[in-house]
Amino acid sequence: MRRLRRLLNRRAARRVEGVFVAEGVEVVRAGLLAGVRPEGLYVEAGAAERDLGVLGLVATAREMGTRVFELAPGVVERVASTVTPQPVLAVFPVLDVERVPPGAELVVVMAGVGDPGNAGTVLRTADAAGVGAVVCCGGTVDPYNPKTVRASAGSLFHVPLVLAADAVGALADLGRAGLRRLGATAHGGDDYAEVDWTVPTALVLGNEARGLPEGLPLEGLVGIPMAGRAESLNVGMACAVLCFEALRQRRSALPRSTMPR
Repeated sequence: MRRLRRLLNRRAARRVEGVFVAEGVEVVRAGLLAGVRPEGLYVEAGAAERDLGVLGLVATAREMGTRVFELAPGVVERVASTVTPQPVLAVFPVLDVERVPPGAELVVVMAGVGDPGNAGTVLRTADAAGVGAVVCCGGTVDPYNPKTVRASAGSLFHVPLVLAADAVGALADLGRAGLRRLGATAHGGDDYAEVDWTVPTALVLGNEARGLPEGLPLEGLVGIPMAGRAESLNVGMACAVLCFEALRQRRSALPRSTMPR
């Protein structure tokens, strides 16, 4: 159980071993349904008898060739990272890919996003809005942080994820691939509703407090005008507004017979 605790608490341990821990029935189910085979499934004592959802996960994991371990009473409470421990944990292989898939029309780049919940919301939003990939640059919270994994609500298993050491280099690569690079800003910038999002675009999100890093190769900035007294939206909410405007415009540009449903 020391290994599970280490993987939950230490980014370096996750990277060295090439695995991460997913907690909870829904997140683990998302991984299994995505066809990702965990190396181990850990179940709270008696949970499979009490919960049909857990029983189904155990059956699916065994069909995939995964070893299933029943934990002694009290172990989950000592290992889990949540205040209210989940009855099931799984150790999955890391999911990141080397590069953004060719033909991606919208890519979200996290350049310094520090809050795990925000990062998970970005992943969930990207999945829901049909984003082609999410790039996590150096200075951004680990996408395999247990809070990020939970906040992604399983979307971590659905969206191509690229880890990049340097935001400048990552954006240079995206520019060479033909994507326009726009940075999201809390103050100023072009009105997001006036931007043509049908153009292949890399949307860059900065740090919650400091904003975008200096020196990024950007073609422009985009903002969300506030109608009320709120100064700005948090990173996850801003990402949702921008990505769904991009989706709306792309859907509007398609012939009705080819619109995604």
